[in-house]
Amino acid sequence: MSNGFILIMSLVAFGGSWFVKRWLASTYKTWSQVPNTYGVTGAQTAAAILRKKGVTNVKIERVRGKLTDHFDPVRDILRLSQSNYDSTSVAAMAVSAHEAGHAIQDHRDDIRLRLRKYFVPFAAFGGRFSPWLVGGGFLLGNDFLLRLGAWLLVGTLVFQLLTLPVEFNASKRALANLQELGLTDPEQVKGTRRVLTAAALTYVAAAATSIAYIATLWMMTQGRRGPA
Repeated sequence: MSNGFILIMSLVAFGGSWFVKRWLASTYKTWSQVPNTYGVTGAQTAAAILRKKGVTNVKIERVRGKLTDHFDPVRDILRLSQSNYDSTSVAAMAVSAHEAGHAIQDHRDDIRLRLRKYFVPFAAFGGRFSPWLVGGGFLLGNDFLLRLGAWLLVGTLVFQLLTLPVEFNASKRALANLQELGLTDPEQVKGTRRVLTAAALTYVAAAATSIAYIATLWMMTQGRRGPA
């Protein structure tokens, strides 16, 4: 693979990541201003889905921030951001249903979620120490440190790749569960799909960016090694 191709791939990945983040923000903003026709809040949506699926051990809490929604499998807590917990928007319904999907995955011991859990320590280790190694490699002109930093990022990349099927499945569950509860109509399905698609693509963009970053670091060190 030529250095020029890697450079182009990197520029596309980094540019694509920026575009996807902007698209998610725009899509979320649009549908957060559209109220769902049933007047149910994000918290009520998540609670109804969990109750329907027999998940009784998960607590739903409000958390500060915007789009900080997540499911904590260690404490069995589904945390919804302030912008979604009390909101009756289509976006809040979509995000809450998605996070409820993660709680159902955990409740059913989904193999995809289990595999991702195993790689959390590797991703955390790489995310913590790789920037220091890469920074040190640049400052000292040390290719070994750069390559070591790139290898540590591989753990993060594997985690991101394992995250993709987990997120796609949670989004698929979100739509199915909303339809099961009768909380959808054609317009809301369109909005829900757009919000979930934009959110899912951020994970795809993150993985692509990691691949490009690792490839760029490797290209730089290979380029400086010169002919054998």
